[in-house]
Amino acid sequence: MLEQTGLKVSSRYIAQIKKKCGLDVGENFNLPKSKNARQPQCTPEKKEA
Repeated sequence: MLEQTGLKVSSRYIAQIKKKCGLDVGENFNLPKSKNARQPQCTPEKKEA
């Protein structure tokens, strides 16, 4: 993504967008310890990229 768009996009944001589009996402092995853990959301610029 950095080479194509100039934006650094984490794999967390990529997984969020894949899930939103209905694409297959791998299983997460690093789960949060509490049920109400805060998860950052992807910015609109990175969603468009």
